[in-house]
Amino acid sequence: MAVLSPPPSPSRTSSRARPTSARPGASPDRTGRPTSDRATTPGAAAVAAAPHGPRRPPRDVFVDAVRAVATLSVLTAHWLMADATWDGEHLHVGNALAHGAGWTVTWVLQVLALLFFAAGASAAYGVRPRPDGGASPGRAGAGRVVARPSVPADLASGLRLAGRRLPRLLRPVGVFVGAWAVAIGLLLAAGLPGDAVRTLATLAPQLLWFLAVYLGLVVLTPLLRRALHAAGWWAVGALTALPLGVEVLRFDAGLERLALVDVLLVWAVPYAIGLLYADARAGVRVVRRGRVVPVAVLPRPVALVGVGLAAAALAALLVAVGPYPVSLVGMPGDAMSNLGPPTAPVVLHAVALVALALAARGPLVRWADGRGRGVVAGLARRSMTVYLWHLTAMIVVVGVVLVVLGQELPAVGGADWWASRPVWFGAFALVLVGISRLVGRFEDPRPARRPRRQRVGSGTE
Repeated sequence: MAVLSPPPSPSRTSSRARPTSARPGASPDRTGRPTSDRATTPGAAAVAAAPHGPRRPPRDVFVDAVRAVATLSVLTAHWLMADATWDGEHLHVGNALAHGAGWTVTWVLQVLALLFFAAGASAAYGVRPRPDGGASPGRAGAGRVVARPSVPADLASGLRLAGRRLPRLLRPVGVFVGAWAVAIGLLLAAGLPGDAVRTLATLAPQLLWFLAVYLGLVVLTPLLRRALHAAGWWAVGALTALPLGVEVLRFDAGLERLALVDVLLVWAVPYAIGLLYADARAGVRVVRRGRVVPVAVLPRPVALVGVGLAAAALAALLVAVGPYPVSLVGMPGDAMSNLGPPTAPVVLHAVALVALALAARGPLVRWADGRGRGVVAGLARRSMTVYLWHLTAMIVVVGVVLVVLGQELPAVGGADWWASRPVWFGAFALVLVGISRLVGRFEDPRPARRPRRQRVGSGTE
């Protein structure tokens, strides 16, 4: 599970400000002549929403709120899993949620879909159309965007987009990997058995898988947006059907390795919904069947709730009648994991989560603009740090209790275990805050370099 750190949007303003709406009528082209709603350029895929083009709306507090709620859910889920024993030589790491009805927690707190939705929306807000049909960071420019369908060109544009995102990821990830390399060396030097060190070394770094999937989706962003601009919600439906088709081939045709593509396909669904949501909110208009129309119309909350409940019910039905385990994350002893690679119940659960989150947009925005403002702002600044280090904070606390203090953890599921959760969570959070203060600055973007001034009358700097 993970938390992403998107590129900064324009300065924060109240989310109640209405976004710039698309004006349906005529708009001038580059020559100043008006154009009608009927397309005059056969290959046009997206057009300006107003005389000055589609504008990025004020910072979308809803996306920040979704990311914050999902981050808190990730921390809660992982910190509830803490279960380990130490006999002086062997370290055994379990999962507290594997006991009893702990699996039910995963249906509420396994919220990767919301994080990918927020990533998709941030990616859409971070690019603007160019006259050549590509995309570049910044505010939307003026004029008509002429689409020239080209998969290689879209992939090349996606690679450039990922290249711009990469430097901001490398600094915090590099610090994280370097710190763990040093820690492993110190633990071995202190005499901790190699098997125990190896177990610890495989826990926290496993979070890095999320970044690889995220960068893959960033590369596919121009291609996904072209499909969404061409078909809107129908494209989302087709994208959802792809991993479900892979599941059929996986179990009916025995193509087990083919399921690996679902690592990208499943999370592309909430990511694409985020892209479409952001473009719809920004007032992007597209040409379909020769007419200029909004890129998408967001369904009413009642319809979204219906979609969410139906998708969740279908996911539960597949678990009940299919070969899938009841937990939405991997559990010790299960024959398979619903996350490695993600399965059909997971993609349906993802659709349910995103639909219900969109239905709750109003309450989430009011919370983010009110009592939750500090939480949302703090997590927005340190999302990558929290994502990378929250498991490390848990490992530090549990390690001190087991190895240094020589104490055992409370029996999972008992009254002592539940009563001690606030204390343990407080300790985890305290260590995480300390780590964030120490390494959080590596997440901050570097200030732009000022060009050197040349001396007047000379050719030297």
